[in-house]
Amino acid sequence: MTNLITILAQAEDQAPGFNPQSLIMIGLMFVIFYVLLIRPQRKRQKELEAKVKSLKTGMQVVTIGGMHGIATNVKERTVTVKIADNVKVEFEKSAIANVIPKGTDKEKDATVVDEQPKK
Repeated sequence: MTNLITILAQAEDQAPGFNPQSLIMIGLMFVIFYVLLIRPQRKRQKELEAKVKSLKTGMQVVTIGGMHGIATNVKERTVTVKIADNVKVEFEKSAIANVIPKGTDKEKDATVVDEQPKK
C-alpha cells in the first residue's frame, strides 16, 4: 500500500507537458513506414494495373488462385482464360495476379517436381 502511495506521489511531481521530441519521433516513424511499406506497395499495384489494362488476347496470365493460362477473350471487366484443352474459365480482371510478357520461355523457367528415377 505504501509503495502505491509513493509511486503516485512521484507521478504528481513530474509535470505533464508537451515534449517536442515525441512528436518528432512519431513523425519519423511515419516517414519510415511510408518509405518501407506504403510506397513500394503502391508502385507494385500501379504496375499490375498497367499490365492488366494492356492485356490482350493470346497473352499468358496467372490468376490470384495460381492458375496459369492464356487469355482468349478480353472484355471490359472480365477475361476468359484457357487453362487446358477445351477448358475456358472467365475471371474478373481484378483476379489477374500477373501478366507474363510474350517471348518468355515457360519451359526454361519450369522446374520438375515429381520426376521418377529411371531404372
